[in-house]
Amino acid sequence: MVKFIFRRLFEAVPVLLIIATGTFFIVRLAPGGPFDREKAVTPEVEAALNAHYGLDAPLHVQYFRFLGNLLKGDLGPSFKYPGWTVNELILAKIPVSLELGLYALIIAVLLGVTAGVIASLKPNRWSDHLTMTIAMAGICLPTFVLGPVLVLVFALKLEWFNVSGWFLPTDRILPAFTLGIFYAAYVARLTRGSMLEVRNQDYIRTARAKGLPAWRVTLVHALRNGILPVVTFLGPAAAGVISGSFVVETIFHIPGLGRFFVNAAFNRDYTMVIGTVLFYATLLILLNLLVDILQSLLNPKIRLQ
Repeated sequence: MVKFIFRRLFEAVPVLLIIATGTFFIVRLAPGGPFDREKAVTPEVEAALNAHYGLDAPLHVQYFRFLGNLLKGDLGPSFKYPGWTVNELILAKIPVSLELGLYALIIAVLLGVTAGVIASLKPNRWSDHLTMTIAMAGICLPTFVLGPVLVLVFALKLEWFNVSGWFLPTDRILPAFTLGIFYAAYVARLTRGSMLEVRNQDYIRTARAKGLPAWRVTLVHALRNGILPVVTFLGPAAAGVISGSFVVETIFHIPGLGRFFVNAAFNRDYTMVIGTVLFYATLLILLNLLVDILQSLLNPKIRLQ
């Protein structure tokens, strides 16, 4: 397993290099610049700003300078937050996004697995149709629609939660549900399909013939293999929850990294855009690696080759 982990990490280096290179040239070829939205300045002041941040050098010189700093772990200064580096901003904001993503992922797994198991117990019955209908509605309902609806009902009408903010423990509930329900719907459908397949296996019939309780057959024997597709899905889902949280963070005014990413794109903050893209790419690689390890632990037939 150690050899497998090091090989996967080694293979991730050229992938991150390609992502960094593509992002570097894309953001610089896009119309506009990092100082276009500032107050009107004289050409001398604009030239001084470009010289200070190294934007007056040829593009290839900027690129190799960027690679040199990247090898040192330095993502450079932020153009829109003077006195702050991209490393400092990411480290300051990522705990909020990770916390929100963790809560949303827990909700997605708990709701999705529970709904999928219930639907698989009596296929093509009313419980199956009801849970899968709700799951389909969760897939079709985007977060930018679900979020305002939850705010309208539970914050403005019932006044159970705050409309926005990230101060009280209850402030986590609505954003986490908004972000987690979408992925819970996918988890529910994956769990149902996998459980229906597993429940027809010979070892499940043997467990029933031995007189084991139905709950033990379902939760201990069937769910262990039935949850494998869900584990596979958790890698990209976790990355999607964290990287896709900028919509939820904007709706609920959460001071996370997602809002920084959106603002950096609008403000042409080159270094911030590249830094957040690399961070999300690295996170996705690590999460997929973790999923491969979990799969091998859950299913001995899977070998890390």
